[in-house]
Amino acid sequence: MQRGIADREDEQLDFIPGMSKYRLWDLQEGILIGNLESPFNRMLHRMGQMLPRAAAVFINSFEELEPATMEDMKSKLKKCFTVGPFTILAPPPSGPDETGCLAWLDRQKPRSVVYLGFGSVITPRPPELTVLAEGLEASGAPFLWSIGDNVKAQLPVGFIERTQDRGMLVSWAPQRRVLDHAAVAVFISHGGWNSVVESISSAVPLICRPFFGDQRLNARLVSGVWGIGVTIRGGVFYEGGSDGRSGFDFIKGRRKENEGGRWDPTRACKKSGWTRGEQYAVFQCFIGDSLQHLMINPLLASK
Repeated sequence: MQRGIADREDEQLDFIPGMSKYRLWDLQEGILIGNLESPFNRMLHRMGQMLPRAAAVFINSFEELEPATMEDMKSKLKKCFTVGPFTILAPPPSGPDETGCLAWLDRQKPRSVVYLGFGSVITPRPPELTVLAEGLEASGAPFLWSIGDNVKAQLPVGFIERTQDRGMLVSWAPQRRVLDHAAVAVFISHGGWNSVVESISSAVPLICRPFFGDQRLNARLVSGVWGIGVTIRGGVFYEGGSDGRSGFDFIKGRRKENEGGRWDPTRACKKSGWTRGEQYAVFQCFIGDSLQHLMINPLLASK
């Protein structure tokens, strides 16, 4: 544990509106841990200082997902617009099924497939890949894994051959179309915001293995706030999981039951009401405010 939060990583952020269920450990690098003096982290800190002075701030989300946080931000910023999530407002990309993964999903039973995708920036370390592969093999569940060709060589010897009758590995997958497919039961993800929102929109539970940036915060939302998945904490996949739960419980079909009357983020996502027309109206409002600002400050318009 890095100096500054040693023995305090589970301390709650209850002094921040809307973040009482978050922990210090969930904060991204550059706030309390990591190289606080790196150029990128210094830039983020400076951006945070400048936000209250901005004419408007656009957020790639919608209020129903984090109402308390959004309310707090709107009270502190001049203008705060929620204009997303962009990833589900745009129609899913169409086109040929180049890898054949959609056709493969068509042949699987409803809610039976484990989908794995960790984005294009980072991948689990070889020991974790081994545990993942062994867990998938032991589970007996069909799976679709979006994995780079250079990473396949790090999988256990014989894994691909032993699971070829119920597993499919592709170098890229049309994620939104995959998650919308009736055969997909669970999504093992890095917890990137787009992936989380797409999973919510498709009502697919998540197993999150966060790596960096906002991913730990997103994973906390998934497991600790919304209760729609579990998080692998500590940066490793291992049988037994985190927080006393095994991530592979999801793969084996023992999904977490929703509590009676519990808030449903998927329903909130569907009912958020955002349309392209409403997005256009928000931007029109912003443009109007900007023009008024320029008229009041003619020197700015001449620069």
